Amino acid sequence: MKKHQLSIEKELKCKSPNIIWPLLSTPEGLAKWIADEVEHEGEWLKFTWGEVWRNHEIRRAKVLEEQRFKHIRYAWENDEDPDSFWDLQMEKSDITGDYILIITDHAWMEDVEDLKDIWYSNLEQLHNNTGL
Repeated sequence: MKKHQLSIEKELKCKSPNIIWPLLSTPEGLAKWIADEVEHEGEWLKFTWGEVWRNHEIRRAKVLEEQRFKHIRYAWENDEDPDSFWDLQMEKSDITGDYILIITDHAWMEDVEDLKDIWYSNLEQLHNNTGL
């Protein structure tokens, strides 16, 4: 059985790909809005939520595909659906000239709403930490 694909769009109120791209593709940028800490571990990125000395969760993801200033696709290690991924895509709005972030992710049908809530919380964190 395959996971359900979901997509979320958010206008970032930014016209510079040089500001947005590092937030999507570097451990330092991802740590500003997706996890409390993100580190390189060889070909993997290690995402940590919570303090390591207390309750915390650690997950690892690998970059599957990257097109600089366009999109980056990640896959979680040991995902039950080998075809699932999460993708962060930048598209420029023809109307405003600002960039739009398009998030594509996958979840089991019963978890779709929870995953959407997580992404909306992440986007709020992105705004709070960067103004985007």
